[in-house]
Amino acid sequence: MGNFFSLLPERFEKEVCEVLAKSENVRIERIISKGHISPDKGWYEQVENEWVIVLEGSGIILFDTGVEVNLRKGDYINIPSHTKHKVSWIDPNIVTIWLAIFYK
Repeated sequence: MGNFFSLLPERFEKEVCEVLAKSENVRIERIISKGHISPDKGWYEQVENEWVIVLEGSGIILFDTGVEVNLRKGDYINIPSHTKHKVSWIDPNIVTIWLAIFYK
């Protein structure tokens, strides 16, 4: 048992990604950001599908097609496998907490 909102870091040198559960076909992660974005070079393009929801804060996901999706608290998106994307903005003033579920 645990609490999704407990044990949050006090300082954010870098984004925090924690695997909460995983199996052969599913991985569940808690991602904690405060102004952290994806590196300038490269894109995320994982072999799994990714369903992600913002539980606190806000962020923008940019796709290599040029489409930007603004996600605020409660918003979620399903990103199909092999879809190139990156986080282009995270609110630098508050903690953003994501729940990401990667599945095959």
